Amino acid sequence: MSTDWQDTSWQEEFLDMKAHKPEDVKLLMEGPRGFLDAMKLGSLHEEYIRLKKRQSNE
Repeated sequence: MSTDWQDTSWQEEFLDMKAHKPEDVKLLMEGPRGFLDAMKLGSLHEEYIRLKKRQSNE
């Protein structure tokens, strides 16, 4: 499995799915600047996957 790290379409879609904290919006729009930002972005991606699955089940 290959991951396209330049694909930000999930981030744009996730911003429209729910309300976010301002720091999360900045992270989703600008990308991570360090290790902790990358960890938070990974957490947000997992949340996106859960919401996407929930929407597809409805």
